[in-house]
Amino acid sequence: MRAVVLTTYGPPSQLSVQEIPPPQLKPGHVRLRVHAVGFGFPDALMVAGKYQIKPEAPYTPGNETAGVVTEVAPDVHSVKPGARVLAMAGQGGLAEQCVASAESLIPLPDSMSMAAAAGFLVNYGTTYHALVQRAQLKAGETLLVLGAAGGVGLTAVEIGKAIGARVLAAASTDEKLELAKRHGADAAFNYTRDTIKAKVMEFTGDRGIDVAYDPVGADYAEQVVRSMAWNGRYLVIGFAGGKIPAIPLNLPLLKGCSLVGVFWGAHVRREPQVHAANLKALFALFESGKINPYVTELDGLERFTEALDVLNGRRSQGKVVIRVAAGEG
Repeated sequence: MRAVVLTTYGPPSQLSVQEIPPPQLKPGHVRLRVHAVGFGFPDALMVAGKYQIKPEAPYTPGNETAGVVTEVAPDVHSVKPGARVLAMAGQGGLAEQCVASAESLIPLPDSMSMAAAAGFLVNYGTTYHALVQRAQLKAGETLLVLGAAGGVGLTAVEIGKAIGARVLAAASTDEKLELAKRHGADAAFNYTRDTIKAKVMEFTGDRGIDVAYDPVGADYAEQVVRSMAWNGRYLVIGFAGGKIPAIPLNLPLLKGCSLVGVFWGAHVRREPQVHAANLKALFALFESGKINPYVTELDGLERFTEALDVLNGRRSQGKVVIRVAAGEG
């Protein structure tokens, strides 16, 4: 079968499409015919050897894997061949076939395309956990979203609106701002051109922002914390800006605000029942039309280099999805 393989870590990482043997089917696992794979900023960090998880090379990247079950291990009775599923494979998704734990499978509604499924779980799961459990965002509160047209940012705009918040979107280009507004943002501004605090105070009537959702970090983080309202919650989502910021701790003291970490992967492991409830709520929002995954589709395994370039250059809009079985739903 054809697969993307990382042979060694290093600048640049050694990635190529190769012919390799299909993976062996292990007990408790199923085999998938892969249709689409979500590829996000953590995946780009992983293949560069800069993520907190560093698989032993050689390996095939690809975690969020949407496909059809073709074979199940003898001890698996929870799913049958032919089922449309999303698998959190950990690795191995960027291939024509993938083996995943049966416990990791999520059945897909008929109304959800494979491409949408591949861009669904990590981004929406992260954001729902962030806004509902970590920030406890309430209807009528104000929400600032940085990187508002990116993979997680756009989901924060949608879920924030579904909760009933007033959403201020911030992004780096006018095209991205228009996308955020199409997905429900009440107002938007370019944070590379406008002053964050000035725009926040204009939006909130000088009150400050209740909840800030920041997947960018870098030098923008301190500006956001300076814009928080009393009892505000600043959500630490990630550092797509490339620099982990150092926040002066007198700011949360003076503002009476909280710096709140969001680690979705640990949440899933530590709080499986809450995660299951979140997942049920997210599919209900999808079925009701309140959230609509926006993906940048790239057809063919060979386009993994383009996916990396888009992500590393911070040019992605919505989730980047690599379609392995081109032309199929």
